[in-house]
Amino acid sequence: MTDVLQELEERRAAARAGGGARRVEAQHGKGKLTARERIELLLDEDSFEEFDMFVRHRATDFGMAEDRPAGDGVVTGWGTVNGRMVYVFSQDFTVFGGSLSETHAQKICKIMDMAMQNGAPVIGLNDSGGARIQEGVASLAGYAEVFQRNIMASGVVPQISVIMGPCAGGAVYSPAMTDFIFMVRDTSYMFVTGPDVVKTVTNEVVTAEELGGATTHTRRSSVADGAFENDVEALIEVRRLVDLLPASNRQPAPVRPFFDDVDRIEPSLDTLIPDNANTPYDMKELILKVADEADFYEIQADFAKNIVTGFIRLEGQTVGVVANQPMVLAGCLDIDSSRKAARFVRFCDAFEIPILTLVDVPGFLPGTGQEYGGVIKHGAKLLFAYGEATVPKVTVITRKAYGGAYDVMASKHLRGDFNYAWPTAEIAVMGAKGATEILYRSELGDPEKIAARTRDYEDRFANPFVAAERGFIDEVIQPRSTRRRVCRAFASLRGKKLQNPWKKHDNIPL
Repeated sequence: MTDVLQELEERRAAARAGGGARRVEAQHGKGKLTARERIELLLDEDSFEEFDMFVRHRATDFGMAEDRPAGDGVVTGWGTVNGRMVYVFSQDFTVFGGSLSETHAQKICKIMDMAMQNGAPVIGLNDSGGARIQEGVASLAGYAEVFQRNIMASGVVPQISVIMGPCAGGAVYSPAMTDFIFMVRDTSYMFVTGPDVVKTVTNEVVTAEELGGATTHTRRSSVADGAFENDVEALIEVRRLVDLLPASNRQPAPVRPFFDDVDRIEPSLDTLIPDNANTPYDMKELILKVADEADFYEIQADFAKNIVTGFIRLEGQTVGVVANQPMVLAGCLDIDSSRKAARFVRFCDAFEIPILTLVDVPGFLPGTGQEYGGVIKHGAKLLFAYGEATVPKVTVITRKAYGGAYDVMASKHLRGDFNYAWPTAEIAVMGAKGATEILYRSELGDPEKIAARTRDYEDRFANPFVAAERGFIDEVIQPRSTRRRVCRAFASLRGKKLQNPWKKHDNIPL
């Protein structure tokens, strides 16, 4: 018996060693942690339960039969984050460069199947050279098996991808189908075709960082939701995110203790809106002053900054926030901001996370660039996302809500539950100046008359009361009491039940 136990420990030690001391040292030399070190940081101490530690690949071509390390380049299993179960896989770059083989894929598929069955998030720590060339089509089949799991798990359990090294070719499509993608600056990259192929085919000379680094994907492509300085920071932030999310679509998000007064009054909000309607202000100030303990977890902070998305807690419960940002493009909606917000709204709706919408939108961004780029269809994505959402929806209009953009931003007409407005709100078809110049085109030659007409239009329409008279606004509230009113609104909606008509699935304007 002692011999058998000794053999078990020796086999475990060999599996934990990965690709050996030299390759582990090389991994550390790049500023990267090993697959197991990452899992230790991500999960609660001593909570990791590993699966398939002894699995080996079955390939025999190209001398592979002589090199069969235990684990086959990926560490899989489950553990807890702040006491809540998650499933995790962590690719081991020290073993065959983390490349995906048939058995490597089977290990990932096993924990994804278990996650869906048992209702727990899946976190993938990606650090892989791609498909294992020696296995040929078997590795491609492995990728497709993982892709199918990503599709089936979408909207069932939260899926989080952390790119912590290379992720190229077909490998990028698995993270692309997950709910959140985070990257590590300077050590991770994602692209379908690498710099060498790009140079051969298009003659473009580009570095891996420029082509698919963290800066590219968080600021330009919107593929990634956030980027962090190193492995440690990335994993700590993933723990924060997991703490905000439900385990599955069958369970509510966790409620955490809070130490912030629900009835807290914020007098500074009474002066947040500048006297000049064209002067910007920072919408994040309102978000922080409404949230429990001023804690805000922003998603895609570096992309489409004219709209802000992320999570806060109200009375300890997770709430998704979508807010126009007047500091950027005057808070206009455009192609990028519509896509960003629509995806976020759909995630919240899939996992029963209530949505708070803060509105200051002068309209959609005009111009040929937007029209040629399909702003109509992209804007419709956000409209569609809000309209199909059945979760509690509370909207606060702080200043401008003009034209179609007013409708799109969780208006009463898209089944908004509580629609509040500050006294500074202006709800109209368009701004007073533009409206006057259309209505009184014949008087354009007389600046005094036009100025008087503009003032008259502002007095009559540049306020929330016309909409309130029609019931499109439920209440005009004092800015200082926004937290109290929003908290009470969401508290009253905790029993909300709303179902869409039966359908196989919708056909969102992609």
